[in-house]
Amino acid sequence: MRYLVVGSGGREHAIYWRLMSDGSASEVYVAPGNGGIDKNFRVNISATDFEGLYKFVKEKSIDMVVVGPEVPLVAGIVDFFIDRGVPCFGPKKAAAMIEGSKLFAKRIMEKYNVPTAKHYDFKGQSDLLDFLKKSHFPVVIKLDGLAAGKGVAIPENYEEAFSFVKENVGESTDVYIEEYLEGEEASVLGISDGTTVIPFIAAQDHKRVFDGDKGPNTGGMGAYAPAPVITSERMDFIQKEVMQPVIDGLRSEGAPFVGILYAGVMVTKNGIKVLEFNARFGDPETQVILPLLDVPLGTLFKAAIDGNLHKVSVRFKNEHAMTTVIASRGYPGSYEKNKVISGLNDVQDVMVFHAGTEEQNGQIVSSGGRVLNVTATGSSLKEAKEKIYSQIDKIKFDGAFYRRDIGYKAL
Repeated sequence: MRYLVVGSGGREHAIYWRLMSDGSASEVYVAPGNGGIDKNFRVNISATDFEGLYKFVKEKSIDMVVVGPEVPLVAGIVDFFIDRGVPCFGPKKAAAMIEGSKLFAKRIMEKYNVPTAKHYDFKGQSDLLDFLKKSHFPVVIKLDGLAAGKGVAIPENYEEAFSFVKENVGESTDVYIEEYLEGEEASVLGISDGTTVIPFIAAQDHKRVFDGDKGPNTGGMGAYAPAPVITSERMDFIQKEVMQPVIDGLRSEGAPFVGILYAGVMVTKNGIKVLEFNARFGDPETQVILPLLDVPLGTLFKAAIDGNLHKVSVRFKNEHAMTTVIASRGYPGSYEKNKVISGLNDVQDVMVFHAGTEEQNGQIVSSGGRVLNVTATGSSLKEAKEKIYSQIDKIKFDGAFYRRDIGYKAL
């Protein structure tokens, strides 16, 4: 099989690595890819240039397109390829709205009785600020639409809320306030063919930029799997009361969901509540889930596209995986780029998935806020962590930083 993976981050590097290493593929191209992808398989075409991608697919006789990021999914890339007879793994535009609009997701959850926090909708600033003046803090403020993991604020007081609203909410912005939930977060990703949904092992992402979950939210500073907070009983609940009702609901709304449904959940004292849904593999969760997968990834993609997931078994190794993100100085605000990275070939017993890198004059340089994912597996989480932190300092670039406490809740 020949694949084209669309995207440029750590998630796409992990999908590329997995398809090539588990016997799924003879060739895997990545568009636009990053500095970690073999340059013979990097394709300099944007993830949103559908015509350019289609031309490449025809030239190379690609058998399947696999879409990593949310932006092309919400823009309808899957519809585009399927209309042209090209198998494409991911949800069509109508189903990808589960991530493209948080309010759409809320309405689906309410209609199909999926447990989630209470919310109040607003458009623009004035009514929203009036509501916030009377609110008990902390509250959660969420912008509708895609925001790369940063469209959420959890202000501790009115001043913080006011500042976020003034900076991020325009007069036509759809926004909502959600009750603040206390508990432990986890990410449960499942693969669906539009009827069947099979959850993967649970992972836990670390969203805050600094150790101890301090500082602003990011796209994720590291992750580990399996997350012990999701017991087998809780996983059973998530499959039956969260994932299946959403898959059944979207199908009955005329928008069958084929692809990866990602449920961000909170384990509260009142049970499991859904924080959000994504319509694709999480990043950095993918980097810890795929190394533990014990069946060929391509088999799952094909079964989902063909509507045959009920015929396959999804197994995971009895091991643990962890990934730690090395980020650029300034991230998640404005960050530095074009810093030469050294030491990538000096590390042992770990995998390094590139997230924000490119190749310039034969050197790998930083090009994003999240630059690298240093990843390891082990018979215990402690072993995986020790492997990472014994090697990570060999990788150097000016301004590099990372969290030292990934996995602390489980450890």
